[in-house]
Amino acid sequence: MQKILVTGTAGFIGFHLVNYLCNKGYDVWGIDDINDYYDVKLKYDRLTEAGIDIEKIEYGKPVESKKLNYTFVKLSIEDKENLFNIFDAVKPDYVVNLAAQAGVRYSLENPYAYIENNIAGFLNVLEGIRHYVPALKHFVFASSSSVYGLNRKYPLSVKDNVDHPVSLYAATKKSNELIAHTYSYLYGIPTTGLRFFTVYGPWGRPDMALFLFTKKILAGEPIDVYNNGNMVRDFTYIDDIVRGVEKVLFNPAKPNKNWTGEVPDSSTSIAPYKILNIGNSQPVRLLDFIEVLEKKLGKKAIKNFMPMQPGDVEKTHADVTELINEYGYKPSTGVEEGIRKFVEWYKKYYNC
Repeated sequence: MQKILVTGTAGFIGFHLVNYLCNKGYDVWGIDDINDYYDVKLKYDRLTEAGIDIEKIEYGKPVESKKLNYTFVKLSIEDKENLFNIFDAVKPDYVVNLAAQAGVRYSLENPYAYIENNIAGFLNVLEGIRHYVPALKHFVFASSSSVYGLNRKYPLSVKDNVDHPVSLYAATKKSNELIAHTYSYLYGIPTTGLRFFTVYGPWGRPDMALFLFTKKILAGEPIDVYNNGNMVRDFTYIDDIVRGVEKVLFNPAKPNKNWTGEVPDSSTSIAPYKILNIGNSQPVRLLDFIEVLEKKLGKKAIKNFMPMQPGDVEKTHADVTELINEYGYKPSTGVEEGIRKFVEWYKKYYNC
């Protein structure tokens, strides 16, 4: 049975990916430090939902799921020694790195957390693969649409230059892409970076707009609508994201034989390396998104219009040409369906 090691499995995307892969019959190992960036109860509840007895969780000790072929280890990717021990013991066939300090705005408050986790921790993952899993079939890691920064040519293409990030979070994700390429080139590690576009859905992060809006609308509190509502996002439903990860994971990146340093393609390389967008490619105005949410909640929002936040971008729109052409896949869940499913989960989870 193929073994897959996924970091960040108490997180939003990691939790869904574990369930999806286990239901497909794979043997999954998960790592997460369960930090307190947001409510740890939600993280522990995700683990419980995946069959992990949270009473048995001890730092560095594997805990097997009671209902999935899933083993969880509470562990920080910043902890090089224990991380290397896990790589050495598990010898995974595939590695998916989702562990990261998330959040654009929080990077203004606590920049060091992003360097320590997203840079040093990411390097530890690559060093663990290099030294202890030399036969790894594919390394896939989460990048972000945030790397596009000041780009204004839409839709946003993986072939475009992304040298002008507007948040430290985005800069660390761009750094991940550069570091990963270096390791792919030097050590022949098949590597694919996935730029996710505004992921949402059940079990989502409480710091994300949909979660915040839902909570405040139900409580009758005003919601902050930044840039006076003149924002556009390529909202991508979680199920579409995990299906995309699976499509990519089992099709390892290969060197681009046509790549040339005279006219370099930033999304491929002479190394076994690739960058892909995973987005719905159907951008939605923020005010339209809120209108759908109001309809699903049966309650109007009190809107508090605000200026643009530092580090934010006005618009995202994914060009998914490579995803379609090379993997025959395109996310397809519309916001009507996605928001409905989120609201159903939210009301059940919070009993409201």
